[in-house]
Amino acid sequence: MENQEIKEENRRIRFLRFLVDLSLRSIQQDDLPLDEAFGLVEEVKRAALNLFPEKEVAFELIYRPRFQRATEARFGIPLTPPSPLRGEGKGEGPSPSVSSPES
Repeated sequence: MENQEIKEENRRIRFLRFLVDLSLRSIQQDDLPLDEAFGLVEEVKRAALNLFPEKEVAFELIYRPRFQRATEARFGIPLTPPSPLRGEGKGEGPSPSVSSPES
């Protein structure tokens, strides 16, 4: 990889980290309703896939757990990742799955 390509990739990584951190703070500290918080997660995922095409699995492994912890702490409802087996998460809009809290 050339020096310029490495710099560009590092710039995209820093931007994605900024987006994730800002979104997490927004979920944790702002007065967002639950549906807007879930929508925000999906918007960040779309941005991540625009920056890094073909890296959906990486998003699900690295960032989804952070969003799950934040939404569970804030709302008491865990965010569950879309299932690729059911065709979810392929750009159909913000329709995250929510698992019901256990009694």
